[in-house]
Amino acid sequence: MSEAADHVVPAAGVPCWVNLMVSDLRIAQAFYGAVLGWQFRASSLGDRFLVASADGAPVAGIGERQPGLAPASVWTPYFVVRNADVAAARIRERGATLAVGPVVLGEGRAGLAADPDGATFGFWEGSALTWTPGEGRAPARLDLQTRDVFDAAMFYGEVFGWATEPDVEVVYRHDHVEVDRGGQAVLSLRGGGVQASEQEHLRPRWLVTFAVDDVERATAAAIDAGGSRTQPSAASWSPQGFSRTLKDPDGGLFTLTHR
Repeated sequence: MSEAADHVVPAAGVPCWVNLMVSDLRIAQAFYGAVLGWQFRASSLGDRFLVASADGAPVAGIGERQPGLAPASVWTPYFVVRNADVAAARIRERGATLAVGPVVLGEGRAGLAADPDGATFGFWEGSALTWTPGEGRAPARLDLQTRDVFDAAMFYGEVFGWATEPDVEVVYRHDHVEVDRGGQAVLSLRGGGVQASEQEHLRPRWLVTFAVDDVERATAAAIDAGGSRTQPSAASWSPQGFSRTLKDPDGGLFTLTHR
């Protein structure tokens, strides 16, 4: 994952990090530095993987893909598991795709998978940063846009063992499912994903949302730095405020919301 003195072994089944793999690390650094004000440093995983930070706090990881391995750039959340082999077996047993791993990375083990609807996610066995969506400079939100909320809740709940974690609670709302840790929401599962859509931002996927002081100013910075708006432009209002979904120069989708 990343280097830091402030590591813990968090509750299993909760998100612990977000990663993005890109074709050109220098372009990604310049883009996310301009849009989100991030700084970058080397990691223990080599010079092809950087840790982004804001106000001195680690936020996310950005790595460069190996030549010849060029899947679409996707912001990917990683979830804590107690045993990476067990998680990998559960993923396969439930009709999902295990793409990578489990492999040894630093002092932990990681895997990369796609759920039955095609949304990409990772899992991590080992210590992790004290990093929680919605706190500090970590992503403001993690949301799964999926075809069927109930099916997705069953899949992820069984893979990550949500029902057996004493600090994790799954809350069924009228139109979505929320996963709480210690009474605080750490992710949500929402409907609306269309697998056959020609518009990629409407397909099932994990939505990673970053908070900024001014969404339109950050959007303008993204366009100037080589990014683009989704087509049609995905902007929305919610109880959390105005948000906009954008593409980075490598095609990676992410969402901006007001801090």
